[in-house]
Parts: sequence; C-alpha cells; structure tokens
Amino acid sequence: MIINFSVQNFGSIKEKQTLSFEASKSTHLEEYYVMQPIPGLRLLKLALIYGANASGKTTVLKALEFLRTLVLNPAGKKTEEIIFNPFLFDPHTPHQNTILEIEFVQNAVHYSYDVEFNKKAIIREELNFHKPNKANVFRRTTDIDKQLTEIKFGSKIKKNKVVEKVLESNTLWNNTVLGGFLKTNIELPELKDVSVWFLDYIDKLILPGTILDNNVTQRVSNNETSKETLIEILKKADLNISDIIIREEEYEKYPEYFIKHMEEQAKDEKSKEAVVRMRNEKNKTINLELEHTVANIKYPLPFREESQGTQRYYGFAGLLSYLIGNSALSPIDELESSLHPDLFVHFLLSFITNAKNSQILATTHNREFLEDKDIFRNDVIWFTEKNEQSATELYSLDAFDTKIIRNKSNILNAYKAGKFGGTPRLFDTYIDTEHE
Repeated sequence: MIINFSVQNFGSIKEKQTLSFEASKSTHLEEYYVMQPIPGLRLLKLALIYGANASGKTTVLKALEFLRTLVLNPAGKKTEEIIFNPFLFDPHTPHQNTILEIEFVQNAVHYSYDVEFNKKAIIREELNFHKPNKANVFRRTTDIDKQLTEIKFGSKIKKNKVVEKVLESNTLWNNTVLGGFLKTNIELPELKDVSVWFLDYIDKLILPGTILDNNVTQRVSNNETSKETLIEILKKADLNISDIIIREEEYEKYPEYFIKHMEEQAKDEKSKEAVVRMRNEKNKTINLELEHTVANIKYPLPFREESQGTQRYYGFAGLLSYLIGNSALSPIDELESSLHPDLFVHFLLSFITNAKNSQILATTHNREFLEDKDIFRNDVIWFTEKNEQSATELYSLDAFDTKIIRNKSNILNAYKAGKFGGTPRLFDTYIDTEHE
C-alpha cells in the first residue's frame, strides 16, 4: 500500500509536491476509508485530485506510472536515454535532476525509496526499511565520467561481495538497482519484495481512452474473475443486465488462398509439413454479449451495441471485482469519463465499502461528490493549481483551517466560490473576430 508519493522537477511539477494516503486524526467514516496494514499506520483507500484543465492532475499519475516503468523495464544499453521531460518553463530546471520518492508497505514492512535522475543516468538511489526503526537497504551513486554504478548495502542486509559485484555490473548507469536486480540471478529478499510490490501492486494507468473490457472478458473466460460477482455489480448499477454471455469461436489463422499458394511453392517434406501446420493453426476470438431481461424476456445484445457508458462501466465492474479480491493500487485519469454523476459516486462507494487492501488514485472533474460530507472525508480530496511560474502545486482539502472549513460547510459551494483554488480562471465569452 502506498503511504505517500513525492515528485520534483517532472512535467508541470517544479518544486517538490507530495500526495499522502495517510489518514488524518478524524474518525469520520473510519470503517470505510481507513486501513491499518501495520500497527500505528492508518492509510486511506482513496485519493481524488481536482483541478482545472492543464493544472497538473494527470502529471501526478504519470509520474507514478513513470516510476513503475523505470523500475520494471530497465534499459538494455547504457546509451539509451531515460525518456521524460523535466519542468520546462524555467531556464534552470531542464538542466537539473528529477527526484521521485515513494513510501509503501509490502509484507507488513514499511519501505521508503527515492531515485534521482536525468535523461542520461540514475544519479542517486536509496532504499530503506523501518522495523520499526529506519535502516538502510542500499545506497547507490553513479560515477558520471566513468558511467559506472556503485552500490553500498546497509549493515543489516545479508549479502556477500560476489553478489554486490554481480549486481553492480548488471546495474547500468541508466538502470535503477531494482531494475538491475530483475536482470540478475541473485537472492536478496528485500529487493525481491520491493520489485514484486512495483509489479503486483501498482496497476497501469487507466486513461479515458483505455479499453478495459477485453481484459475483463478474458479473466471471466479463464475463471480468474467471478461472472456472478460481475453480474451483481452491473445489476446494482441499474444497467438492466441479467447475464454475461461469452462465446469462444475458432477461425482459420491463414486464408485458404494463401495456404494453396504455399502448397504450390512447397518442394521438400519440411516445407510441406509447414503448410500442414499452417492449415491446422486456428485463432480464437471471444464474442461478448450482455443479456437484458425485459418483461421476463431475455434479449442478448452485442457488447459493441451497448452505450459508451455501459461499456465503460463493464470495464470498471471488472476493475472493482479485482480490487475487492486483491491488493492493488489503480491510478485512473478522469474517473468520471462516460459515467453519470450518480454512477461515479456509486462506484466509489462500492469500492470503499468492499475493498480491504486496495487503493484508488484518480483525477476527476466530478464536483457532486463534494456536495455530501456524509460520503467523503476531507483527507481524500486533493487539488492542483498552477502558480505564477506555471508550475503545479498539489495540496489537500484537509490542509485548510477551520476558518474556511467547518463541520457543516458545503464543500461544493466553497469549491465553486474558489476558496480552495483548483478551478479555471475564465474570462468573458466575447471572441473578437475582427483582426487587422
């Protein structure tokens, strides 16, 4: 589970900005929103980021996605650049390093990890754990002139010189140590735990155009997701869906005219055997229909004939089922895309009510969620706003004092009035079309 995540000099973010999942002292809706993975640590299941267009909401999610990729997909050659953009609206930041920091819990252990880099190399990297006192797992530095990595392990880490040297040699100057570990046949439990966390806990970023239904249908077809649970989720969303019908069909992988042409070209036994294999090879396709029951009559409807909102929520139903049954973080950009405001709220409430060990980090423009303090906590709401330098600032609703927020305040009205920032500064609607 993520405790907090910090970003500095990445995209629209210039100065260090931190998003935290740590719960405040408030006990409001505690049983729904708060998890306790280790004693003394209370973490939230949800963080929602509000802000104007181009204020940097998505940048926070992309930075997390970038860190995941940096760890799990190390460069194969030391000549490969690290592809990203630092903050560009400043004469100095394009030449300064970027820093990403994350704290998380894996297997009941509190870890903290930070990495400093530029487009050429990882400059500095450090991993610590807290059991309960802070102890170092490793510190990594890079000799820029020699393009070489140096790794020093903490005193509590069991290792030998051979392991250290092998890991150093496999950690290119543009790889993280965790990425180097993934390419190395060595045993280091702490590095394995952290690498597995990045792989299994942080899901890929879901964008408004991300197609989720194929993955959901495949999991149902493979019995990895319960069809009955999925149908129940869809029924509770008032989509009038009574069943999910999945049909697997085979079709020839190669067209007949192509196979006949290859038969004519085949001169030896090996070529003829290859043509026979081509004729026998089949592709599988999955056809999905959603059944609707109207006046006790069942009507199957091809999935692509469903509304965009129904298609979107079918994917979200699969995501919800996964988050309930597993431990994962799902980053979602524009969560409200194609969803009715009531369905948006229903999805979030279904998640916080049923998920036990998962988190959602999402951006949204849906303001109706802010209208009812009986369904949200202040510490799950975050805002982004551009400052005078056009740099993103990230801050929590919980950071505002009681002069602005009272227990009975209407947060939506206060947000509309601009008391929290995070809203577009719009001008008059007159467009001058007469230009000399």
